[in-house]
Amino acid sequence: MAEATTVLAGDIGGTKTVLCLVSLEHGPRDPLLLQTFASGNYSSLEAIVREFLAGRRANVVYACFGVAGPVVNNRAQITNLPWIVDGHTLSWELGGAPVCLLNDLQAIAEAIPILEPGDLETLNVGRPEEHGALAVVAPGTGLGEGFLVWTGDRYTAFPSEGGHSDFAPMTPTELDLLRYLLSRYDHVSYERVCSGKGLPNIYAFLRDTGRAGEPVWLQQKLAAAEDQTPIIVQAAMNNEADICTATLDLFVSILGGEAGNMALKVLATGGVYIGGGIPTHIVPKLKQPLFMEAFTNKGRLSGLLKKIPVHVILTPQAAIIGAARYGLMAQEHV
Repeated sequence: MAEATTVLAGDIGGTKTVLCLVSLEHGPRDPLLLQTFASGNYSSLEAIVREFLAGRRANVVYACFGVAGPVVNNRAQITNLPWIVDGHTLSWELGGAPVCLLNDLQAIAEAIPILEPGDLETLNVGRPEEHGALAVVAPGTGLGEGFLVWTGDRYTAFPSEGGHSDFAPMTPTELDLLRYLLSRYDHVSYERVCSGKGLPNIYAFLRDTGRAGEPVWLQQKLAAAEDQTPIIVQAAMNNEADICTATLDLFVSILGGEAGNMALKVLATGGVYIGGGIPTHIVPKLKQPLFMEAFTNKGRLSGLLKKIPVHVILTPQAAIIGAARYGLMAQEHV
């Protein structure tokens, strides 16, 4: 890799940062080098970049980073980290190479056109329209959303902060959930109920309103946990506690409804892609009727929703593949 002309790509999150070097010859899916860092062990992204490139004779001509947070003027505050990521500062660190910051959902969306069949699990085959818009809904720690539109010769990805839009209940139970959360929060967004942060809110609602009992062993396990979501999901998938099963069922229904909302908002006749860290762990649950019933429950437009393909993104590398793809395309125009 001596003096190789490369693009530096990254997926920057609150827990981990993944960096890679890619080239036009190898493409975005075949990195020359890839390394994962624990984000919390570093004071800045610049420090990680410095360590990653130390001792490597790599001629970085462009850099692209997907970051967890809104990007304004090529600058972003990383969610769950005390980092300000600034493209101009990173460019100086890289000897003047141009740097582009993408919202992490835009980075995931950039990967969709080059995902392979093994990267996806199909929930609804549908009848996709050629060059139809594509939507992405990704519940992880938060709820990310994005979309792609055909721009004449390729798909172009765009970010969205739709996960922070108002939660709209579809059933009496969801309406009660909204009332419960309004007594605790000034604003109840979809992220409050459809994310890693949101799952414990659903659980607390079911417990506190007496809709489901909480076993003592589970109460103790949750009390000792820093992050309750993996415990709730695992217990639900293993049928270990009715309250966890009910929590995940409500989560899946809300996710299906919001994915259908996103499909309508961007008219995603090319397909809807479910990404993020949670869906990969609950694919069997998503393949049950509950998700698609909520997805298609759109009144007079239910028929349209039934024709839209729905896929789960299985690969955890989607964001860095997308950042690498964007960087490789952009560096050709520098």
